Amino acid sequence: MNTTGSRTYLFTKGIDSFLKGVTDASTFTVRFFKESFLPPFHFHEVINQSFEIGLKSLSLITVTGFIIGIVFTKQSRPSLEDFGATSWLPSLMGIAIIRALGPLVTALICAGKVGSSIGAEIGSMKVTEQIEAMEVSAINPFKYLIVTRVFATTLTIPVLSLYCICVGLFGSYINVHAQEATGFVTFYHNAFSSVSFLDINTSVIKSIVYGLTIGLVGCYKGYNARKGTRGVGRAANQAVIVSMFLIFLEEIVIVQITNWIRYY
Repeated sequence: MNTTGSRTYLFTKGIDSFLKGVTDASTFTVRFFKESFLPPFHFHEVINQSFEIGLKSLSLITVTGFIIGIVFTKQSRPSLEDFGATSWLPSLMGIAIIRALGPLVTALICAGKVGSSIGAEIGSMKVTEQIEAMEVSAINPFKYLIVTRVFATTLTIPVLSLYCICVGLFGSYINVHAQEATGFVTFYHNAFSSVSFLDINTSVIKSIVYGLTIGLVGCYKGYNARKGTRGVGRAANQAVIVSMFLIFLEEIVIVQITNWIRYY
């Protein structure tokens, strides 16, 4: 009986904790949208954070995007060769990288690098009471720290995603050119021949949603960090895990909506 009661208590406590977390996250998100439309507007801080996020992620996205373009092309070639359809390889790469790989890879990289950085930075400020000091100084810490960073991720990640797409396509072109001696113009003409404006718009919208998610989750976990340095590490870790989980959920939902628009 004691074991059963203990399990029931732990289960109930877990449900309560989950519901409280959902409520707090919803309140945090609503507050962000409310604060976004109220002055003052810290445009300079948004630009600084955007530059910081873009600069920190650029080299990793360059290497990753280039490698993905080459590797995915090499992996796809044998399957197309079985049907004598290697000429379709540029179109396949264009569809795969623009529709899915570019935005998703960029978001996952930024979730790991930018999300953890935001969570740790704001978490450190929280546990060292720097946020309370800002309130005493008549500065709205939520607006200066949270709103600016979320705007920065929302604006920067779509740019990084488009850059990753360009780098990935270039990596694919290198591989195709080495195997079939396909020209630069011919490759890109074939790559974009099967891509519609719906695909490009969806890719941009995905990146905006991913950027908003990464910024909100990282800021929320950092802003609610507790228990000293251990809490800072936990906030950074949870920012990455929750961001990636939500990104995959959003990918599924957006793909379903896009397919519904495309076919109906």
